[in-house]
Amino acid sequence: MDFSLLSDLNKDRAARRAAILVTDMVDGQQRLVRKSDDFSGDPLAEELARRFRSGKSGMTTAESGEVFLNVSLPAPRLVIIGAVHISQALVPMAEIAGLDVTVIDPRTAFATEDRFPGSTLKADWPEEALKDAPLDAFTAVAAVTHDPKIDDYPLMEALKTGCFYVGALGSRKTHGKRLERFTEAGLAPELFDRIDAPIGLDIGAASPEEIAVAVLGAIIKALRTAPGAAA
Repeated sequence: MDFSLLSDLNKDRAARRAAILVTDMVDGQQRLVRKSDDFSGDPLAEELARRFRSGKSGMTTAESGEVFLNVSLPAPRLVIIGAVHISQALVPMAEIAGLDVTVIDPRTAFATEDRFPGSTLKADWPEEALKDAPLDAFTAVAAVTHDPKIDDYPLMEALKTGCFYVGALGSRKTHGKRLERFTEAGLAPELFDRIDAPIGLDIGAASPEEIAVAVLGAIIKALRTAPGAAA
């Protein structure tokens, strides 16, 4: 591989940017295509888009012959806002499903190592916790504290940055008030439909464990079906 291409690919990986290394199997020439690029005029545009959605590397055929597409996608992340009972059930399930999980809650009575052993726990306000690991299109956000002072900021940031899943706990009445606050904060109303509220699949979940199953199901559905997300 050309050193400059390898360096660029490593930079993209470090910055959690999706990219595909295209290798011509006939002459060995290589090029890098980023998901953020406008590759609509590329001869492989349709195949590149499909590979970005699937995340699967493999051979395909171009006019010049066979090419290999080496797909590099950031690992999907789940950021849970709120170290509550639902989160305790959701963390191990999400990790089994292959998600990198972070739990954020400034309330140190809830955010303890005893309640979240082995998980990435940040006992801080979301505004501070997300500075070092900002949200992106390959991140899901689930806000479950019921406290606007904690939930609102990460939810608005998730909408602005295009997170592939944005979910919030609360009744429809609670959600209505939430949208009023978001409107007053200047958030574009057309983004509101992206919020999954009440959070999770509609499976009649009642207990924290059942709600966690519903939330994870909704996240996986968004991960695997949303155009341009981490699918």
